[in-house]
Amino acid sequence: MEKVEKVGEEEDEILNSSDTKAETLTQGPDRDLPLQNPKSKPREDGSESQGSSDRREIFRALEVVERDSTAIAESFASLFSSLRLALSEVTSTSVEHMHCFNDAAGRLQETALDAATKGNRYINSCLRLNQEMKSMESLAIQLKILRRNVDALDSAVNRLVRFP
Repeated sequence: MEKVEKVGEEEDEILNSSDTKAETLTQGPDRDLPLQNPKSKPREDGSESQGSSDRREIFRALEVVERDSTAIAESFASLFSSLRLALSEVTSTSVEHMHCFNDAAGRLQETALDAATKGNRYINSCLRLNQEMKSMESLAIQLKILRRNVDALDSAVNRLVRFP
């Protein structure tokens, strides 16, 4: 994030610097010399100086364009470098998140399988208990019949023993 802000500051500096503005161009010692054709002769009315001044203006404009182009190219290079770094960070973060998600999904799957296994055991235990309880019903019926028979036997024995 700091690189992106730095790039923005660099762009502002480039755009606001005085070397890129045509109005504030400074002339070097070589630029003061008129560009003359050796075959041309100076005219009495000074019209040749107009042609050379046009050429100088064109060269100055080309220099400004070249400097601006260089500054823009450097700015783009810096921007792309920042973007490459940000993309690299985002990619590595995404890879880390995918590993974390994979680990969490694996643990969730293990836990779900363990819970399903325990649930199946519980269901099977309940079914076995249900089967055992069905056999208990017949045993309970047999116990009731046996109890009635024991009670009847006890009543008969009591009548016989108390016979006066």
